Amino acid sequence: MMEILQTIWTALTTENEIALNIIGFFSCFIDVSVNMFLFITIFNIKTNSKSQIIYIATMGLIAFLARNFIQDPYGTFLNLTVGVLFIKIIFRTTWFKSFLSEFISVAIIAILELFLQKFCLEIIHISYRSIMFVPIYRLFLSLIVYLFVYLLYRIIKYCKFYIDLDNLPRKNKILFIINAIFGIVAVATQIYLMAFYSSSTPIFITIITILSLIAYFSISIYSLLNTSKLATTSQNLEEAQLYNKTLTLLHDGMREFKHDFHNIIQGIGGYIETNNMEGLKKYYSQLLKDCNRVNNLTALNPGIINNPAIYNIMASKYHKADEIGVQINLGVFIDLNEIEKYMKIYEFTRILGILMDNAIEASSECENKVVHVSFRKEEKRNRLVMVIENTYANKDIDINRIFDKDFSTKSKKTNSGLGLWEIRQILKKNNNLDLYTSKNEEYFIQEFAIYY
Repeated sequence: MMEILQTIWTALTTENEIALNIIGFFSCFIDVSVNMFLFITIFNIKTNSKSQIIYIATMGLIAFLARNFIQDPYGTFLNLTVGVLFIKIIFRTTWFKSFLSEFISVAIIAILELFLQKFCLEIIHISYRSIMFVPIYRLFLSLIVYLFVYLLYRIIKYCKFYIDLDNLPRKNKILFIINAIFGIVAVATQIYLMAFYSSSTPIFITIITILSLIAYFSISIYSLLNTSKLATTSQNLEEAQLYNKTLTLLHDGMREFKHDFHNIIQGIGGYIETNNMEGLKKYYSQLLKDCNRVNNLTALNPGIINNPAIYNIMASKYHKADEIGVQINLGVFIDLNEIEKYMKIYEFTRILGILMDNAIEASSECENKVVHVSFRKEEKRNRLVMVIENTYANKDIDINRIFDKDFSTKSKKTNSGLGLWEIRQILKKNNNLDLYTSKNEEYFIQEFAIYY
């Protein structure tokens, strides 16, 4: 027994490739796990246990193979590239969020390893070669790094320090990606210098370098947060302006009804006294039209249309339709935030905007200018449904050709005929989406379904 323990101890305290590979195999999975917990928390990525297990298993194995069978820097580059790709696929995030998730994890671990290696060299007097090739030192260093990352993850989760990238403007995303690339180059350069010139580099230079890197990343993240908050504030301001416009129209409509209430009652009384039921029906239908307009303005409320992106689209389209005399009847029977669970809200708003533009334009050519919009949930069929119905003048429209590229019933304009073709491209990328097109004598109908 003592001989076995002595053999194990010798293997751990001397340069031993087999022991190093065994430790490296398990450390790869620990490394992937703590990094995953860190970035899904920072970027508030919605996921489940199955996706997490798949990511840890696949990326842990790839990281081990890349470290042991592919020479650096090619192995490291492959590991980083595959990491970004797997985050994108498994957690269904954007490329931007996938890139930043990998970048932040690599940067934090690199800075920690840089600091701990210098600490071992200068304070404990352990050489860089011993740290890299003696199993027990490598295990000790790795466990400390992973412990720091795990504690950082717990602190971020406790403080709810989330970075919202969804509202970040495209220009700022590009600038931040460029900034992150330069950051990776800076970290990689410092690790290289540390590895080859560790014995001759003064400790205060290392400390200054580490503090500079920490300051660089802190300022970058702080700038990103401020930019994200500014974008969110701008979006909220735009939403408030649209809602104020809606409230103004609603207030004016109520004032008109209050002012004309006596006249309206007298008009109804006149038809009743003369027993003119046909006239009363016509009068009622005209009155009902104005009442529906006020009711729809009441529905155009951020409390009912509770997703900011969808609210902005619906409010802007409503006011656009109102200006040209198109009446929009709106019915919302679901929590619209539920849509984000099953598809990208960016793609949904693109589809919504295109269908609404087509419906408003088609109905504007009719005598009866009406668009019906409803959002509902069909639990028996496991789907969310958006239905847009509009009156239309061209009864001969071919519903089998409308999704062809450049097909249009309008006069030739820029981008004319591309809207429905773009929707078809989105449907092709998502196997849980479908669009059913139909028509009858009165309405042209688009039924968009999200299956779950």
